[in-house]
Amino acid sequence: MVSNLNSIVINGLEVIATEVEVGFSKGIPGITIVGLPDNAVSESKERIKFAIKNSGFDYPVSTKIVVNLSPADVRKEGSSLDLPIAVGIIKNMGLLESDVFDNYLFYGELNLNGELKPVKGILNLAIFAKKRGYRGVVIPYKNGNEASFVKEIDSYALKNLNEVIGFALDPQSFEKYKYRERKSETREPEVDFCEIKGQYLAKRVVEITAAGFHNLLMIGPPGSGKSMISKALPSILPDMTDEEILQTSLIYSSAGLLNNRHNLVYKRPFRSPHHTISDVGISGGGKYPAPGEISLAHNGVLFLDELPYFKKSALEVLRQPLEDGEITISRSLTSHTYPAKFMLVGAMNPCEDSVGIRDPDYFNCTPAQKRRYYSRISKPLLDRIDLQIEVKKVNIDEITSNRKAESSAAIKDRVVRARNIQLDRFKNIRKQLIFANGQMNNKEIKRFCVLDRESEGLLKMAVEKLDLSARSYFKILKISRTIADLETAEHIKINHVQEALQYRSMDFFNL
Repeated sequence: MVSNLNSIVINGLEVIATEVEVGFSKGIPGITIVGLPDNAVSESKERIKFAIKNSGFDYPVSTKIVVNLSPADVRKEGSSLDLPIAVGIIKNMGLLESDVFDNYLFYGELNLNGELKPVKGILNLAIFAKKRGYRGVVIPYKNGNEASFVKEIDSYALKNLNEVIGFALDPQSFEKYKYRERKSETREPEVDFCEIKGQYLAKRVVEITAAGFHNLLMIGPPGSGKSMISKALPSILPDMTDEEILQTSLIYSSAGLLNNRHNLVYKRPFRSPHHTISDVGISGGGKYPAPGEISLAHNGVLFLDELPYFKKSALEVLRQPLEDGEITISRSLTSHTYPAKFMLVGAMNPCEDSVGIRDPDYFNCTPAQKRRYYSRISKPLLDRIDLQIEVKKVNIDEITSNRKAESSAAIKDRVVRARNIQLDRFKNIRKQLIFANGQMNNKEIKRFCVLDRESEGLLKMAVEKLDLSARSYFKILKISRTIADLETAEHIKINHVQEALQYRSMDFFNL
């Protein structure tokens, strides 16, 4: 007799239907798993054996057990197939028959006592079950909240192998898991712009950044407020749409981070890795490829403080995702593609040793020192950063002033209004979701960023004087379009171009 159960494997964010076949035969006793299993799947043999015995079921100690994982040409990774394999063995032993085996997906890891442990990718599993028409999923109890977000299927979150077999024999005696909302996510911003004294230019640039989904680099001395301004950025970003919430939550689920949150990802991510992070930590990958920081920042912000201190190879990894909005991680046996549509915000000092600088312009290190420091960031990467500004020290009068600064809520209203203009503009432009000026390609820039003669003359002169690249030229057009949108202006005017040119600080330095 051969038992068949339905499960899945997750390849990046792609979910692949997997059939678990369990058969008994004569031969040397033990479990043989075929179908391209990785080490974690192969090592499950003893774990499954102990789980079955310690759950009170007979284990066929004198029988050869063959487990086939189909399709055989797809690599099977992780421990999530423990449950369907164990159930398949017990089903063969007890000759169990139930329509549960045909209508439900089984997914989970077992410990030696037969208890079910939480696993990654449960949200991906639940959405797949809904799309394929399964009645529901059988999963570990601690993953219940994650699966129950998908309302159209039945989620049975069980605690151990005994409960799973009991459910198969009598599903009517078990209740579906009900979503239990937990207030793990606060909607209050970590930093509000009203808390930031002075820095009017930086606040204006951050508003433009948020309105057009642009990338930003801030250059200023220690203590000038670069990090605080960056942390306030999420407070003025538009709320995530349902589609963005689902996209981001799927990434966190596949990384095993969603279950710890007890909620979907409703707030735009703000990721701030330390500068010692590796290339793989930024891009994703590893022996078992997992999403990196650029994917965990999808639909949100990736903040890199002390930008020149990041490894150059790690920074260069950012170039392709900044253009394409996704990253493909290729290994010898598999290839995973993760979304990576994020806003890059970088902060750096004006030179390597900025402590004790008293010059109000603070760029008083030698040209050789600046050249060495800035050379850590490649020109192609700088070209991909739309807005580049100097952040000066805040004077004492601003710090001690009782004047109340503009709140994040007020700034957010303008940002949302500008974003709505862009959403209407880009409606039905191309299949790939485009919702902000920062995502326009060159063809779309030519269509929506038309300049009058005066503005075009100014921009041409700037390109020639500053020796700007073609990418910088198009970046300035996109910034000008966002500035015009913030003013609800239908056409780009010369004052919009003039302001956009001010925000390309790095183009003014001959390093």
